[in-house]
Amino acid sequence: MPTVELTVNGKRVSAQVEARTLLTQLLRDKLGLTGTHVGCDTSQCGACVVHVDGKAVKACTMLAVQASGANVTTIEGLAKGDTLHPMQEAFRDNHGLQCGFCTPGMVMSAIDLVKNNPNPSEEQIRDGLEGNICRCTGYHNIVKAVKAGAAAMKG
Repeated sequence: MPTVELTVNGKRVSAQVEARTLLTQLLRDKLGLTGTHVGCDTSQCGACVVHVDGKAVKACTMLAVQASGANVTTIEGLAKGDTLHPMQEAFRDNHGLQCGFCTPGMVMSAIDLVKNNPNPSEEQIRDGLEGNICRCTGYHNIVKAVKAGAAAMKG
């Protein structure tokens, strides 16, 4: 079995995995980071979005061995102690979640969107989150949360 070595949320980790192991399986099953959700296993819902070397990636369609040597950030790696990331705070403060299942992937995608477009319009936010599905909120509050998160991330 191949050994995968990577940095996850700032911590170096190493794990033996089968060659077919998905990044989601490594994160959830081997490393216990269950904030990365598995909703569809087909790259449709976006609940599994993490950052790999600073880019948003759907971890359900990436093999763990492909992430070897990479720097991976999951939803668990965003907060600094008890201080939430500004985008997490914005989702909480703007009621950008209901059941919470899609929230980790939405937050990770929103951070990537704002990193590339610091002042997105509503249309750009909706387009940027197109690969993330929420079955509860109707997206109105998610868009508000991303707008507020973008403002907070600016300083």
